[in-house]
Amino acid sequence: MRRDLYLTIYLIYNYIAGLATANPEIKNVVFIIIDDFRFPPETSVSLPNIEKMAANGIYFKNTFAQQALCAPSRNSILTGRRPDALRLYDFYSYWRSSAGNFTTIPQLYKDNGYETYSVGKVFHPGISSNYTDDFPLSWTYLPYHPPTEKYKEDAVCKDETSGKYQRNLVCPVRVKDQPGRSLPDLQSLEYARNILSKRRSKPFFLAIGFHKPHVPLKYPRKYLRRVPLKKVHLPKYPQMPANMPPVAWHPWTDVRRRTDIRSLNISFPYGTMPPKWTLKIRQSYYAAATYIDDLIGILMSYVNKTDTIVVLTSDHGWSLGENGLWAKYSNFDAALKVPLIFNIPGKVPKSIETPVELVDIFPTLVQLSGIKANIPKCRRIDESVLCFDGQNLVPLMDAKFPSYLNYFAISQYPRPSVYPKKTSDKPRLKKIKIMGYSIRTKRYRYTEWISFNSTLFTRNWNITYGIELYDHMNDPEEHNNVYSISKYKAIASFLSKKLRAQVSV
Repeated sequence: MRRDLYLTIYLIYNYIAGLATANPEIKNVVFIIIDDFRFPPETSVSLPNIEKMAANGIYFKNTFAQQALCAPSRNSILTGRRPDALRLYDFYSYWRSSAGNFTTIPQLYKDNGYETYSVGKVFHPGISSNYTDDFPLSWTYLPYHPPTEKYKEDAVCKDETSGKYQRNLVCPVRVKDQPGRSLPDLQSLEYARNILSKRRSKPFFLAIGFHKPHVPLKYPRKYLRRVPLKKVHLPKYPQMPANMPPVAWHPWTDVRRRTDIRSLNISFPYGTMPPKWTLKIRQSYYAAATYIDDLIGILMSYVNKTDTIVVLTSDHGWSLGENGLWAKYSNFDAALKVPLIFNIPGKVPKSIETPVELVDIFPTLVQLSGIKANIPKCRRIDESVLCFDGQNLVPLMDAKFPSYLNYFAISQYPRPSVYPKKTSDKPRLKKIKIMGYSIRTKRYRYTEWISFNSTLFTRNWNITYGIELYDHMNDPEEHNNVYSISKYKAIASFLSKKLRAQVSV
C-alpha cells in the first residue's frame, strides 16, 4: 500500500515536471560522447576532469546502452529509440530509409532555432548515417571530421621488439611522428574550441565525439607514465565461466586481428589472453582514457557554465578481460555500462544509483531546454516523426522519493548462431538468427537468448538458446549464472515476464 502511494506521488510529480518550462537562462548544450568508454576506471587510475564533472553535476552511476555496438547505440541515443524500433543492429543501413524519418536530438534543436554542430565521431560515419552524418537534417553546418582520421587503421604503431610499424592493438605514439603530425582527437578538440570561442546571437547545440579509447589503443606515449603498469590489476575472473551459455560468448575478433595480438596465437574462439598482455592492454586502455580526460578538461575550460548544459556519456562500455571477454559485443555490464553526467546551471550536484538508459537522454534534454515537452511515448510500431522510447530523468534529478520505483534498463545483442564464429561479434542483419534481450535492475541482470526473424523482425520467446541471471549483490562481475539455482526461480520468472512485456511494447 505504501509503495503504491509513493508510485502515485511520483507519477504526479513526473507529469507536472513534464509540463514545466526550463530555466530561460540556459541556452546552449554541449554533448560529449566518448567511444568505447567504461567508467569509473580502476581505483588506481585517475580521470580528474571527468571525475570533477561527476562531482559537480548529476551523475547517473548505473547507466546502460541499448546495444554494445557503435552504430546501433549512437543511432538509438540520437533518435531516442531502441534498436528494434530503428531495425538497426549493424553498420549497414540508414534508419530514415529502413524504419522511418525519425527526428534526432540535434534536428529538434535545429528546428527550434539553435545552431547545431557535429565534431568528430557523433553519428557513426558511413551508410548508417547516410554518408553525411545526417546532414543537413541534423546539423546547421557540415559535420567536421579531423583530417588525421583517415589514418586510424594504418600501420603507425612502432613495435617494441622489431621496430617495424604495424597495425597493433597497443599503440602508444609520438604525435610528431604520426601522419599529419597530429591525432584525430587533438584536431577535434581544436575545432570545438574555435566554435566555443565564437560570439553569436543564437543558442547552439555542439556535439563532440572523441575517438579514443576505441581500438587501436593509439595515444600520446607520455600517458603511459600516468598509468604505471604496477598499478594495473588483472580482472578477478579472467576465464570464461563454466555456466555461461555459448551464445553469450563472443570471440573479440577485432582484438585478435591486430598484429601484436595475432602473434600470440590465441586459440579460437575460447582462448584466453595471456596475463602479461591482459595487463598491457588494460594499461593502454586507461592511458588512452587519461588522454581523453585531459582533452575534456581543456574543452570544459571554454564552456560558459552559466548558460550551458553539458552532457557526457559513451556509446557503450568495453570488456577488459572480465570472464575472458574483450571489447564490446555482449549483454554484460562491462560492455553496456557507461557514464552519464549532466552539468546543469543551478542544479544541485547529485549521484543517482537508479538504473537508467541512454534512450533517456533525448527526453531529458527536451525537458531541460523547454522544447516541446509533451512528446508521446513510442508504441511498438510507431512511424511518427518524434516520440520517445526512454523517459525524462529530470524527476529523478529532483526526486525526494525512493528511487526504486519501476526503473530498469533494457539492452539487446544479436547473434548469427549458438556457438561463436568469426561473424558472432558483428553479424549483418540478414545473418541474425538469435537476439539476446537483457533487463538490468538495481540488483539483477537477466538475459534470454531467443529465436529472431531478421526479415520480419519478429521474435519467438518459445525457442531459447540460453538464459542468464546474475545477482549483483553477490556477484558484481557477472561470473556466476544462477538461473538454474532453485532459490532464484521466482525472481527469474518475475524478470522474464517484465522483460517480455517491455520488449513487446
